[in-house]
Amino acid sequence: MHLCASVSLWGCGVCHRVVVLIVPVKIKVAWVGKTKDPAIQSLTAEYLKRLGFYADVEGLAFPSEEALLKMRDKSGARTSYSMVLLDSRGKELSSEEFARFLDDHQNRNPQPLLFAVGAANGFGPGLRRTADFVLSLGKMTLAHELARIVLLEQLYRACTILKGHPYHLGH
Repeated sequence: MHLCASVSLWGCGVCHRVVVLIVPVKIKVAWVGKTKDPAIQSLTAEYLKRLGFYADVEGLAFPSEEALLKMRDKSGARTSYSMVLLDSRGKELSSEEFARFLDDHQNRNPQPLLFAVGAANGFGPGLRRTADFVLSLGKMTLAHELARIVLLEQLYRACTILKGHPYHLGH
């Protein structure tokens, strides 16, 4: 069972019972470009595995920004994901604020979250304009593959914060 989940109430019109539905958070973490470094591959796999205990999570590699945008909009008229784009010009959040951001999203928005990490040169202005939220991991410049690992660790930390797990001790 996924522990970082939203709760929905559903009422039966016949017997008037209230049914509680636990809906796991759906998170996709996407990046542009191939991962060449085995250490980055290993850390990516480790954090995706850890996140799997808390959310329905998937890591996706795309050959280009255009391929990422096409996947995001594959449902046609309705956007199928709420896209959070990583960009140095985005909003900086503490770990606790990031956890609240995830919690607020899962309680108010049925769309899965799509976190996108760009290639070495970042994203173009067109994709930034279509993002639902632009997130910065800080003012320092990070290699794009390292930014992915930091994002995955912060997603894991956010889920542990929401569940009261001792991984995050309020550093």
